[in-house]
Amino acid sequence: MKPVKVGVLGLGTVGGGTVNVLKRNAAEIARRAGREIIVTRASARDLERSRICDTQGIALTTDPYEIVNDPEIEIVVELIGGETIAKDLVLKAIENGKHVVTANKALIALHGNEIFAKAGGKGVMVAFEAAVAGGIPIIKAIREGLSGNQIEWVAGIINGTGNFILTEMRDKGRDFADVLAEAQALGYAEADPTFDVEGIDAAHKLTILASIAFGIPLQFDKVYTEGITQITRDDVDYADTLGYRIKHLGIARKTSEGIELRVHPTLIPSRRLIANVDGVMNAVLVKGDAVGPTLYYGAGAGAEPTASSVVADVIDVVRALTSDPENRVPHLAFQPNALADIPMLSAEQIHTAYYLRLNAEDRPGVLADITRILALHDISIEAIIQKEPHENEKSVPIIMLTQNTLESEMNAAITVIEQLTTVTGKVCRIRLETLG
Repeated sequence: MKPVKVGVLGLGTVGGGTVNVLKRNAAEIARRAGREIIVTRASARDLERSRICDTQGIALTTDPYEIVNDPEIEIVVELIGGETIAKDLVLKAIENGKHVVTANKALIALHGNEIFAKAGGKGVMVAFEAAVAGGIPIIKAIREGLSGNQIEWVAGIINGTGNFILTEMRDKGRDFADVLAEAQALGYAEADPTFDVEGIDAAHKLTILASIAFGIPLQFDKVYTEGITQITRDDVDYADTLGYRIKHLGIARKTSEGIELRVHPTLIPSRRLIANVDGVMNAVLVKGDAVGPTLYYGAGAGAEPTASSVVADVIDVVRALTSDPENRVPHLAFQPNALADIPMLSAEQIHTAYYLRLNAEDRPGVLADITRILALHDISIEAIIQKEPHENEKSVPIIMLTQNTLESEMNAAITVIEQLTTVTGKVCRIRLETLG
């Protein structure tokens, strides 16, 4: 059979890694795919800059539309990123009857419903394994490997930058701002780190995971998102004292009332495997009714780890080129006409346990006032630590772990506690999950 010609849009870190893997492993890939796969065209904004990949034999252009309009290109690999030009290029490629592979989580999370509908109408495939957790084949695992299960919940460390920051804060006793500056210097965080540290990047990925886990349309706007910028060195130390680690998790859970979609700092028992995933690594826990909890761990970013997922998608597309569209694995794991309209829960409807930290005056009756307020909102205390005041300080830190409660009740209780004249500043609240 004749080789399959591929066009790559974007020759940055992932694009360069993809070209390298396809060239270096060409013989092995052909054995797996049944046909030779060749990158014949690629686009880049600057054709003169040095690259991590060998572009010999590849026709380069600054105009990506030349590639999506080239009748000889069968598969377009979109690695530009962003939502604007990437969306236009992908839709144009689909209109031209080309299959698409992308690593663009924002594109899929925000516009995937439209893109998949267009692809279905044209009988082409859109593959996006690299959009979540880099080199970890988590989408294939849920969509195919666990297809016999009802997925109960998914929880993941799906942003390496945030995980690196929290790891450094715990291991080396450093402050958030200090570690963030290092993460930017190392290239783990962008000059504007908002997407990473405020959880937006993780929310894009969680949107995709929830859709393929529960068979629902992509709904990024329903994800509750909270960042890690308010986590202090003290919080990390107190969590450790109580037997927990703080991780920035994306959690999707199916309940009898509806589906929870949330990204936020989370206390996890330190004995759990996912609590010990450190640095820039990613990990995703998936609980199926038949298989139980399963853990997927690996590099969540980087040139060749992400390229591993991109190339695997290209191979899958080539294998399915001659199959009837209705016999292919559905984009979102479930048949398009079988996606469910399940209610999405707001953050205030969530039940979970909490870590609370507050500063209160060091005098009799203060702790009693706080516990009374919690009791009035049906919040039970699991554990409590009261530290000695520092020299010349009149307030002391109080740390509590609660039992499971409704978030709306917790919010109401915190509002009342913060109004006490004996409490200074804001109450720090971190949700707690056992992930058992």
